[in-house]
Amino acid sequence: MQLDQIVHFHKTIGDKTRIRIISLLKSGPLHGQAIAGKLGLKPPTISHHLTKLKEIDVVYQRRDKNTIYFYLNKDKLERMAQEIIRIGSDEMFGKFDITKEEKAMVIQNFIDHQGRLKSLPAQRKKKLILLEYMLRGLENGKTYQEKEINEHIQQYHPDYATIRREFVMAHFMYRQNNIYELNPVDMWPV
Repeated sequence: MQLDQIVHFHKTIGDKTRIRIISLLKSGPLHGQAIAGKLGLKPPTISHHLTKLKEIDVVYQRRDKNTIYFYLNKDKLERMAQEIIRIGSDEMFGKFDITKEEKAMVIQNFIDHQGRLKSLPAQRKKKLILLEYMLRGLENGKTYQEKEINEHIQQYHPDYATIRREFVMAHFMYRQNNIYELNPVDMWPV
């Protein structure tokens, strides 16, 4: 699971009213007026919080005649809550156990004599090896502007936008507000 999804889930859940709504819905479905009455809040406030919970698929709704009932998606809630425990595990990041010989062979096959990437392979394992290769020269703990990352990537491949996105999706790097930073090596998939 993407680290961004985990963060978004916990930011959304991290509200007292939303936790109280989840607690109420554990007992069974309720309509918005009932939730508002039980929590002593106005219906528009409840609608706002229910919308946020629906965005992360923790709550879903069903209509019964003129009344909309809200249900707790218990499976999704449990699965998302468990993701935080899995952070750093090989299972979460899809870690591959790759030997130095395998890495050397992939690099030899996909990197030309000038150190540039010939093509980005479709196979995930090979792609990750090459992405790691292209991180050479970047420093842990240092932040980089998007322009700096683009220039770094262009040493290896002209499609810097794709490679930059792959760095983030594979958890090699973290991006916020167009500032990039290497993730700890323990989070890397290879």
